[in-house]
Amino acid sequence: MPHRQALFTGTAFALAAGLMWGLVFIVPLLLPQYPAALLSFGRYLAFGLIALPLAWLDRVRLRQLTRADWIEAGKLALVGNLLYYLFLAAAIQRAGGPLPTMIIGTLPVVIALASNRRDALRDGRLPWAQLLPSLLLIGGGIAFVNQVELQHLRSQPQADLTAYALGAALAVGAVACWTWYPLRNADWLRHHPDRSPSTWATAQGIATLPLALLGYAGFWAWQALGSGSGTALAMPFGPTPERFIALMLAVGLLASWLGTLCWNEASQRLPTTLVGQLIVFETLAALAYALMLRGQPPDALTLAGVALLVAGVVVGLRRRPTRAGAA
Repeated sequence: MPHRQALFTGTAFALAAGLMWGLVFIVPLLLPQYPAALLSFGRYLAFGLIALPLAWLDRVRLRQLTRADWIEAGKLALVGNLLYYLFLAAAIQRAGGPLPTMIIGTLPVVIALASNRRDALRDGRLPWAQLLPSLLLIGGGIAFVNQVELQHLRSQPQADLTAYALGAALAVGAVACWTWYPLRNADWLRHHPDRSPSTWATAQGIATLPLALLGYAGFWAWQALGSGSGTALAMPFGPTPERFIALMLAVGLLASWLGTLCWNEASQRLPTTLVGQLIVFETLAALAYALMLRGQPPDALTLAGVALLVAGVVVGLRRRPTRAGAA
């Protein structure tokens, strides 16, 4: 278990990452006419371009990465960046902001369950009886907030339940991607404690760039082939290019690079079982941003759900994993 200073610092970095990651949930709502694929490729193309000057400044440490390190960075970029945001953006555009936010909010539970079994030898094991209260509080908070959103949906006669269900399924796909990502990312960081988390964040940006370029070019070519139908999107930057470029650069810098840096700092300081639960900060931030964008203050049940989420994280951070062979 990390000592008090590492616990405080790691939690602060996870909070900063959550506040920045929450921004990506409202971008699909601000750009509803843009397909999810273009939002994903655009965000990570911006991330890769932002990483280029950072890579030049950090070129000495980047040269120390091996071929295996770059392959791992590529896998993380593909699954944790491009595929994750493709699923998430598509889910938000079909089901609105709050439901996918709440489904993504199950990540602390899912990651804690996966890590407690997978990483027991490295990080220690939390007995299920000790982990259960935290998970129940987090799960209860998510259920409360989700109930509010279901009531909101039922009050809209024009709501498309098929699109809503598809959005929920796509959000589950995003959960799968982002359960895999922090576990593998933490593996690399914990196995390389001498490496800088900022260097690893920049390396993931560099690895993302060619993938995003190929995806963007492929989408552009697909749109050009469909231009005869009159339904093709205006390329290269869509119908509102200034807003699109500004938002892509904002999430590329804040959510992708700086958010990844803060998360790497947290992952290097805290056991994966604990840091996984801190993704709840992203859920809270995304919910707050979505409600502000909707112009709707949270009701009592939503506030109760938020309180349960926070209480679950606090309870989880107070638990101490027991290492194998410990008394």
